[in-house]
Amino acid sequence: MEQINDIQVVPCTSSNYLKPFRVHYSQNGTKKSWDFMRTHDSVSVLIFNTTSHCFVLVKQFRPAVYMCEWERTKPKAPDSSEQVAEEKEGAAVGGGETPPGSVGMTYELCAGLVDKADLSLEEIARQEVLEECGYDVPVAKLRRITSYRSGVGVTGAKQTMFYAEVSDENCVGEGGGEPQEGELIEVVKVPLHEAMTFAYDESIPKTMGVIFSFIWFHNNMSPKYKISTNV
Repeated sequence: MEQINDIQVVPCTSSNYLKPFRVHYSQNGTKKSWDFMRTHDSVSVLIFNTTSHCFVLVKQFRPAVYMCEWERTKPKAPDSSEQVAEEKEGAAVGGGETPPGSVGMTYELCAGLVDKADLSLEEIARQEVLEECGYDVPVAKLRRITSYRSGVGVTGAKQTMFYAEVSDENCVGEGGGEPQEGELIEVVKVPLHEAMTFAYDESIPKTMGVIFSFIWFHNNMSPKYKISTNV
């Protein structure tokens, strides 16, 4: 999963997921403009296995994270000619050795886009849990935690977070996502007693959703079950 090569950066002329726009507006009498992306809303699910007392996360390669790391660590070009060459369509990534694929790997909650008009948020969440993590969870067992805006400077999309308790009996497959959709996902288990250490370890690349959901669990579920999250 971490074997990343043959990297090329090309202009994005069309996309099924992102649509760039520029909005012009007036705020308190001052004319302004802002560039933004229109994209789908999403759902995420904090999964807790009551059999093993583990959180179930997903680990996957994120090209955007990888490219940010490459940009951050690459040697500075002596002039702008190299940058111009890289921006040409089909240009291979240059500027020294590319970072290993591991720098683009992130730990995340099970999640998916809200792109099926005929399904409720809960039904989409249930489908994602099954596809990515292999657990069959009834819609009625999904607890809505909250919703919030993500990428407020670029997309402003809304994500709705759910909580689901599963047991080993609910596991009906290996998960891993849908290969036909380009997904290559590793299912990862984080023991409950290591959760908060995991959340605050800056050396482990993770989304804010993981950190927030672990804190939510500590505040709302740990007292109920009289279990420790090692805080």
